[in-house]
Amino acid sequence: MKPNGRSFGRPGGWQHTDIPDATDVGEWFGGRLPESWFDGEASVEVDREEIVVIGELPTEQDSSPAATEGRIARFRETTRGDRMQIAAEAEKRYGRKVAWGVRNDSEVVLFTHLAVPVMTRLRQPERRVLDTLVDAGVARSRADALAWAVKLVGEHTQEWLDELRGAMESVDELRKKGPKI
Repeated sequence: MKPNGRSFGRPGGWQHTDIPDATDVGEWFGGRLPESWFDGEASVEVDREEIVVIGELPTEQDSSPAATEGRIARFRETTRGDRMQIAAEAEKRYGRKVAWGVRNDSEVVLFTHLAVPVMTRLRQPERRVLDTLVDAGVARSRADALAWAVKLVGEHTQEWLDELRGAMESVDELRKKGPKI
């Protein structure tokens, strides 16, 4: 273990050992959320900094866009206190911020959530790509251009990324079974 609390983990990067385990986060939220809030179970996604909880609002027939927007605003306001309390409990337990969102049909609306800065080193050809996106008005800044590019890659490689995450989970399980040093 290194003095900064991190240890070597997966090839190509550091594995944070000071972040609380969140393998049971879905089950914890499943038991903690009021059943009346969502149709079915909420989806819970977690990374090193944030937990994002998204639930499906109950469906209403022939709902106009304005009515849907009103239902989302009503949910956000009427559940605010309870969501803040649940988030505080989860943040204490898992050491991560909690963001909330709702799904209505195919639309997902996220409430306050993190935008985490990420340091990267790019050579001139990569910077030129970002600058082209900025100059063309696709993005406001290099940071926005990079976020746009990452999102685009994620959308077009989701199946591969899911397979890679599954493989990493398998390696983590094998590592846990191995000898302790």
